[in-house]
Amino acid sequence: MRKITAFVLCGALLMSASAMAQQKKKAAPAPAPAAKKPMIEKADESVSGQGHGMAGCGLGSVVFGTKKGMTQIFASTTNGTFGSQTFGITTGTSNCKTTDSSSKEASLFITVNRETLAKDISRGNGESLSALSEIVGCQDAALLGRKLQENYRSVFPAASATGEQSGQAVFDIIKNDEQLSRSCVKVG
Repeated sequence: MRKITAFVLCGALLMSASAMAQQKKKAAPAPAPAAKKPMIEKADESVSGQGHGMAGCGLGSVVFGTKKGMTQIFASTTNGTFGSQTFGITTGTSNCKTTDSSSKEASLFITVNRETLAKDISRGNGESLSALSEIVGCQDAALLGRKLQENYRSVFPAASATGEQSGQAVFDIIKNDEQLSRSCVKVG
């Protein structure tokens, strides 16, 4: 179980790094230098999604917030000194939590463990199904197993179904089932 959790966390970190790299590629080229340009620019909330300043998430973000100017230098120094940004990104704390992490984790988990998960869902129980239950925050893994077993053809409609499609099907089943929507707290 620990290996699965570690693998999922590593995958989520790789997906986050990939998304950040793609965001940087999409950024427009820098304009020609103006006569006088401020040293610190406003944080782009569309990139961070959290409303933290240029220093990013971490202890510095919690202590100094989104204040502009030299304050972000202190926030960045605080993050670097205590290693809180790395820790926050890894654990989803210190203002580093993303809102869609569980759906990405679930999709990644389903993609990587597709065959094992398909067998476990067909039986209604198993280690990979328990791990999926943990990822989506279900308090009753047996209930999730039973409901996914009943809806097996929706989760895996064809051999060519992607992990993302199967993940979306799992989330749709959870959201549309009254019992599961109360039991699984990480599904909005």
